[in-house]
Amino acid sequence: MLTLANKLKRDSGVRGSRTSSAAPDSVRRVSIRDRLLVKEVAELEANLPCTCKLNFPDPNMLHYFQLTVSPDESYYQGGKFQFEVEVPDAYNMVPPKVKCLTRIWHPNITETGEICLSLLREHSIDGTGWAPTRTLKDVVWGLNSLFTDLLNFDDPLNIEAAEHHLRDKVKNSFPYLS
Repeated sequence: MLTLANKLKRDSGVRGSRTSSAAPDSVRRVSIRDRLLVKEVAELEANLPCTCKLNFPDPNMLHYFQLTVSPDESYYQGGKFQFEVEVPDAYNMVPPKVKCLTRIWHPNITETGEICLSLLREHSIDGTGWAPTRTLKDVVWGLNSLFTDLLNFDDPLNIEAAEHHLRDKVKNSFPYLS
């Protein structure tokens, strides 16, 4: 699957056997981001949550992929939620850009697909934002957790969805209030 990994191996072979003739730029230069992604994608595929699936529309572009999360518990059980992940050139100094492609009523996801997940923030007040030590595995596990243990009703991005959930939770906890 990792076509870029084969390219990196081929490039290092070209570099070792290079004479005075210059190789084309596309063969000679591989960005730091792409080198990191080869390693991180392999690790991610080996440690992917069972509720997640990765899709690389172009196997030569590891910096762009789609993630499908299919929660097996919570309110969202049985749903399939698509996310688009784009890894910028400045990765791993800046976080990947993530957007939810599926319209969803969720306290931490707006109807336009913006996501409130602290590790996706470049600067975070609580200190849990992006750091160069984080990886794509952290991002995928974080997105997966938005449907289970990371539902945040205290600081929601979609206030209306959070209020709706809390109102229904109280109503269902105390059926005599209905």
